[in-house]
Amino acid sequence: MRIALCALLLTGLLVFPGVLPNSPGHLGSLAETALPWFGLGVPLLLVWAAVRRSVKEVTCVLVPAVAWVALFWPGIVDFGGRDLGRADFRVLTVNVGGDRTAPRDVARRVRATDADVVALEKVPGPAMHAYEKELGGRYPHHAVGDTLGLWSRYPLRGVEKLDLGGAWPHAVRAVARTPVGDTAVYAVRLPSVRVGLGKGFTVQERDASAARLARRVADDGTPRVVLLGDLNGSLRDRGLAPLARELRSAHRQAGEGLGFTWPAAFPLVRLDHVLVRGLDATGSTVLPDLGSDHRPVVTGLRAAR
Repeated sequence: MRIALCALLLTGLLVFPGVLPNSPGHLGSLAETALPWFGLGVPLLLVWAAVRRSVKEVTCVLVPAVAWVALFWPGIVDFGGRDLGRADFRVLTVNVGGDRTAPRDVARRVRATDADVVALEKVPGPAMHAYEKELGGRYPHHAVGDTLGLWSRYPLRGVEKLDLGGAWPHAVRAVARTPVGDTAVYAVRLPSVRVGLGKGFTVQERDASAARLARRVADDGTPRVVLLGDLNGSLRDRGLAPLARELRSAHRQAGEGLGFTWPAAFPLVRLDHVLVRGLDATGSTVLPDLGSDHRPVVTGLRAAR
């Protein structure tokens, strides 16, 4: 009976994580961020049921197993529909990790991806000029704001630094003249979150900035939109729901695997995203560790059909 009850609760958590209260400490958001890892409860319950030699309890455990597979297996299995080469253009997002990386090394790896539009986040102020120098030959058009930078093979216009609250601009927007037409590109780094005793999951600033950004995106009249950057959260996190309602995840459409990007040495969650409107993803890949605490993401895009 206890195994069946645990299996029922696990299934409910996987399928309806939104029913978890977000107080105290925004624990609901934390559970949604770590949701794929709750699948580890399945083998634990299976072992428990096997020890008890109960066929009925093993059968009960298959219910959360099926729920996990339905939610996450489609992203793990490649059915042959993902191909960066079929894209009209490629985009790349890289949180360079502040002083963790050298501009020359990052620029070399950026150029190797053959991306057409690149968003860099968490660029130290003293290093920005070095990035401009290293990337300028491949990307003649760029726009920067505080720790954010956009580099593009295509002309940029309408550059804006967006005030999303907090101590610095958390987004830079520009319109790129891509092969499929004008495309609004956002380079984003939302406020950081932490988990601490007494404070819980500190997402208040991030959630407020995400809501402001979602309103700006909703009002953006450009026919195509690409948002690139570090959102400091999973799109399953209810705090990022306003953005998820406005834009689609390129990874969910054409990604490989679970797409975890942080921490780079052994990724456990996906914090770095490519979100789109008016475009389809042909493929989206998390790249190897480049020395930052985040892994880069490269995505192929084409006009929506």
